[in-house]
Amino acid sequence: MQERDEQFYNRLGNERISSRQIDELIGLAHGLAADGFLNQAEVEFLQKWLVANHSISGQPLISTLFRRVNDILSDGLADAEECRELLAVLAHLTNGDFELGEALKSTTLPLCSPPPKLVISGQHFCFTGTFSFGRRQDCEAAITDLGATCGSLTRKTDVLVIGVYATDSWLHSSFGHKIMKACDMRDSGVPISIVSEEHWTTFL
Repeated sequence: MQERDEQFYNRLGNERISSRQIDELIGLAHGLAADGFLNQAEVEFLQKWLVANHSISGQPLISTLFRRVNDILSDGLADAEECRELLAVLAHLTNGDFELGEALKSTTLPLCSPPPKLVISGQHFCFTGTFSFGRRQDCEAAITDLGATCGSLTRKTDVLVIGVYATDSWLHSSFGHKIMKACDMRDSGVPISIVSEEHWTTFL
């Protein structure tokens, strides 16, 4: 009985710690994303907070963000594209979208239905948006190792992959133009597949 009580109180204590950490992280994300811009110092500040909290947290959200920020700073530099992608993730946190890495929620994304079977080797891929898998370079490296090529969206593109952090407002996002261009290509008979990150990862 005493052992069960200790387990209960330990679990309750851990849940309170996790809840407090999430509240702190959301507040931190609000502050960092408030001006719509991230710089090197802010990314490093976020990393320090994550280092201090990761070891005592059982939250998948914190672990996922911890890995993402460490990847960004692995070369010592948070470049402009990496900062934009991280800013998109923080914006989702401030909007209450806590499930980092979950499936696409939006029902308005113009994904191919049913989702096509993907062949990686010999195909040309284009990636747009912000990805749970990692940075865009990580996504590209994962498939070039399997014999695919990557680049900008052209009529030779076989597959457009849309990152998991897409919402119903995608049309007004920075990557909305690329998605619309792919839709126009598909409608005109170009054999291009438009798929979600979640679908793409099942073929790796």
